[in-house]
Amino acid sequence: MSNPLLVIDGPAVLYRAFFALPDSITDDDGHPVNALLGSVNQVLWCVEKYDPRAVIWCFGAEAGEYRVEAYPAYHADRPPMPDPLEWQWERAPRLYEALGWSVTTTPDLEADDLLHSLAAVETAAGGTTLILTGDRDMFQCANDSVTVLLQRTGGDGPQEVSPDVVREKYGVDPEQVPDFIALRGDPSDGLPGAKGIGPKTASDLLKRKGNLEHAILGAIREKPSVRRALIEQAHELRSFKDIATLRTIPVERPPDAPTDFAGGISVAREHGMNRLATRLEELQAR
Repeated sequence: MSNPLLVIDGPAVLYRAFFALPDSITDDDGHPVNALLGSVNQVLWCVEKYDPRAVIWCFGAEAGEYRVEAYPAYHADRPPMPDPLEWQWERAPRLYEALGWSVTTTPDLEADDLLHSLAAVETAAGGTTLILTGDRDMFQCANDSVTVLLQRTGGDGPQEVSPDVVREKYGVDPEQVPDFIALRGDPSDGLPGAKGIGPKTASDLLKRKGNLEHAILGAIREKPSVRRALIEQAHELRSFKDIATLRTIPVERPPDAPTDFAGGISVAREHGMNRLATRLEELQAR
């Protein structure tokens, strides 16, 4: 079996690195480079452990157009990007590409949709995919050929999320995750879910009914509070599920492209990341 394809949720990884590392990490001109440093180090950790055949950074719209049209409050409460992060965001592609990693984007949909699409193409070709993200929406991608690498605080790198881990965490199968999100809600995306239905009730409904639609159709048999939410919010809940369901974008399977440790050294030093440059030199020498 060939080595896995590693696809990166660019926005999630950059934001996490920006807030996880102190902004006292700067270049020679005083610009913070914490997001650049943290994001590269996280991916290098994955490169060393999994030896991917290629690394693809995915970016996209802050909020997919179809999702905002379906529910205007989607992502509406998210604050604007901090200026120090925006400065690093603009320079990130050059650093990543210097390391032999590809950077791709979709203007209308979100990075999540691109991650899903690349994984689907890799699966169709008989390959396996690792998705590095901090977004649990991506759990719906987990299957026999796709593993979600969920970023976490502490621990030895990201957590490997297989279908069994999804079932352990949510009590549902990966393909039921959009239904689960619709019922439970997703505060990070501004989706309120069904009134009075938490994760335990959402999981129980899906175990018994299989999907949101069957839960709505069988609402009359549920206890009053659940019945009311399913009947009164039926249209809204169907919309939430549609928003939570990842779209498939036409993409080509990426060619093999091993990490170029030597290529990133000069760009790392240019941004004052001398310890990163030294780490890259050590990796190059192996």
